[in-house]
Amino acid sequence: MAGGAREVLTLQLGHFAGFVGAHWWNQQDAALCRPIDAKEPPGELCPDVLYRTGRTLHGQETYTPRLILMDLKGSLSSLKQEGGLYRDKQLDAAIAWQGKLTTHKEEPYPKNPYLQDLLSAEGVLSSDGAWRVKSIPSGKGPPPFTSARTPKPVMPTEGSIRVWSDFLRVHLHPRSICMIHKYNHDGEAGRLEAFGQGESILKEPKYLEELEDRLHFYVEECDYLQGFQILCDLHDGFSGLGAKAAELLQDEYSGRGIITWGLLPGPYRLGELQKNIYRLLNTAFGLVHLSAHSSLVCPLSLGGSLGLRPEPPVSFPLLQYDAALPFHCGAILATALDTVTVPYRLRSSPVSMVHLADMLNFSGKKVVTAGATIPFPLVPSQSLPDTLMQLREATPWTPLSACGDPSGTCCFAQSVVLRGLDRARHTSQLTPGTPLPSPLHTCTSGEEVLAQYLQQQQPGARSSSHLLLTPCKVVPPYPYLFSSSLSQHGLVLDSPPTGTVVESIPVLGALCSSSSLNRALGDLAKDLSKLDLRRWASFMDAGVEQDDLQETLQELRSLAQCYESGDGRLVD
Repeated sequence: MAGGAREVLTLQLGHFAGFVGAHWWNQQDAALCRPIDAKEPPGELCPDVLYRTGRTLHGQETYTPRLILMDLKGSLSSLKQEGGLYRDKQLDAAIAWQGKLTTHKEEPYPKNPYLQDLLSAEGVLSSDGAWRVKSIPSGKGPPPFTSARTPKPVMPTEGSIRVWSDFLRVHLHPRSICMIHKYNHDGEAGRLEAFGQGESILKEPKYLEELEDRLHFYVEECDYLQGFQILCDLHDGFSGLGAKAAELLQDEYSGRGIITWGLLPGPYRLGELQKNIYRLLNTAFGLVHLSAHSSLVCPLSLGGSLGLRPEPPVSFPLLQYDAALPFHCGAILATALDTVTVPYRLRSSPVSMVHLADMLNFSGKKVVTAGATIPFPLVPSQSLPDTLMQLREATPWTPLSACGDPSGTCCFAQSVVLRGLDRARHTSQLTPGTPLPSPLHTCTSGEEVLAQYLQQQQPGARSSSHLLLTPCKVVPPYPYLFSSSLSQHGLVLDSPPTGTVVESIPVLGALCSSSSLNRALGDLAKDLSKLDLRRWASFMDAGVEQDDLQETLQELRSLAQCYESGDGRLVD
C-alpha cells in the first residue's frame, strides 16, 4: 500500500449532523485551497482519505467528498438532490415517452444569497448545461488554487441560515444525497422522532437497497478502505437509523473501522417535555446500539448533560456563541472533529481507525469522550512549554460530550492532537543559563513536550499524541465567534489591529476513555429507569417493546460499570 491513501467513507445521518457536516466539509475545502505563498507546509493531512476524484459527462475532472448523506424531505432548500456538478440539460430533455406529456413543476426554493455569490465566484453554468469548475492537474489530489481569482470572503447572515444546505460550499457527487420522503423536516406532523422509526427505515427494501447501492459504489472504487465514520443525530429518530446503518456496516465490511460521532444539539429547553423525554430515550437507545456495532462511539455536544437535568452549555474563553443556533454549535463541533480525526488522516505514518479504536476501547470501553481548546491560547512571546505550564493542573480542554466536568476523573486512555503551532514555538526559547521553569522546558522537541505534559496530567493513562504545523481554517461561512483579542492566525494579542479577521486557529483536541463516563452513563440510566412509559406510549408505538427498554437499561448500566475508577470505587 506504499503511497496509497487509506480511504474513509463518511455517512452523515440527520439534520444536526448536516450542520456539523457542512462546516466540516467547508473546512476541508478551505484547507484544499492553499495560496501558493502559504507558510504552513503542504501534505501533513491527506485529502484523498476523505475525497474522491471523478469525471463529469463533459470530461471535467471533479474532487468531491466520499460521502453518503441521509436527511428528510424539505431539508435541502435550494440544493438539488443530484448535486450541481453532473447535471446535463441535454440528458434531461431526452425522454423516452413520445406521447402527450404533462409537466408538473414545483417552485424551487430561492437560493441563499451567500451561495449565489459563492457560485458566481467559483464557476459558471455553460450553455450546454455543464458546470465549469476548477480542474485536477494530475490524478488524485486537491484542485489548484489561483490567487488571481480569489473572491472576497462573503459571510452569510445568521438570519439567512435555515438549513445546513444554506451554507454548504462544497459540490457533492450525485450518489451522495439520499432523501427520506416518508418523514418531514418542517412542521409538527410526520416527524422522525423516535428510535424505532429510524430503525424501521432501513427495514424497508427501498431505503435499504438505496443505501447498499451507494455503499457498494464508493467502497468498490477504494484501494485501501480503512473504514467508515458515521456522523449521526442522537436526539431523534436518526439514532435508530444510525444504529441499523452501523449494524449493516459491521455485517458487510467486517474488519473495517467504524467510528460513530453521536451528535446532540444545544442543551435541553425547559417547557418541551415530550421532546426532552424523546431525546433521553433516543440517546440511551442510540448509545447502547451504536456501541454494539461500532469500533468506537463518541457523543458530541455543547450541552452539559446527557440526561434530563438542565445544565448550562459549555463555554470557551476566546469564543462567544449562541447555543440555540445549530449554525454556531455545528461550527464548534466540526472544528473539534477536524482535529481529533487527524490521526487517521495523516499523510505520513497515519494511525488507522481500527488501531485508534483498539487503543481507546479496551476492556469493553466502546464509548469515549471528546474535548477541545478552541482556539489554543498562544501568546506570540510564549513557547508551548510556557503555555502548558500556565494551565497547571486544570484539564487543558473544554469537554464536548455532555458528560460533565472531567476534573478529578481518571483517564484510562487518550488520543491528543495539537495543531497550528509554528515550529519555533515547540520548545523553550530561554537564553542558555536561565533557570528552567519546568521539566517541559528541557524537552528538545514539541512532540516530547506534549507527550511529557500528558504523562504528568494522567500518569497511568495510555496516551497517543500528534503535533501538527497545519492550523484549522475558519474562513467564511464559518461564523465569526472569536474574541477581538485574536490575530489573523488565532494568536492572543494585547492590542490586535482594528478590523482583524481570524482566518485560521491553533486547536487542541482529545479523545478520552474516562471515568467521567461512569457517572454520565449511570445518570442516564437513572433518568431512564424513572420514566413512566405509559405516558409515552407513542415512543413504544414506533416499534420499541417494553422488553427492549429493559434490555437497553441493563446494557447502559453494564456500559457504565466499564468506567469504574481504578480503585474499584464508582465515581460519584
